[in-house]
Amino acid sequence: MSVIAWIFSGLIAAFVARKVVKSQEEDLLLDIALGIAGAIIGGCFFVTRMGAASLTEFKPYSMFVALVGALAILALYHAVCDRIAATIEAKFALLRRRPEGSAES
Repeated sequence: MSVIAWIFSGLIAAFVARKVVKSQEEDLLLDIALGIAGAIIGGCFFVTRMGAASLTEFKPYSMFVALVGALAILALYHAVCDRIAATIEAKFALLRRRPEGSAES
């Protein structure tokens, strides 16, 4: 499948992966871009590593590969970002609980 076809299938896979990952509404463009990137990466991975020569045509299997790639990238991105956000929020909560005038240790 050509790169343009991978982008198109990545766009479709991004919308499906977005619903599976249950992303927030404000990250629509980022999720679509990550989904397209995931589809391209997934397609390249399956073609080079798995020897899937049939991915050169648009078939249901190629759409599955695009969906797997998009899901992997979106899940990884949101897991990392959620973890970072939780860590920052926890640190701010500790700072708010510290009484004023107390020395840092």
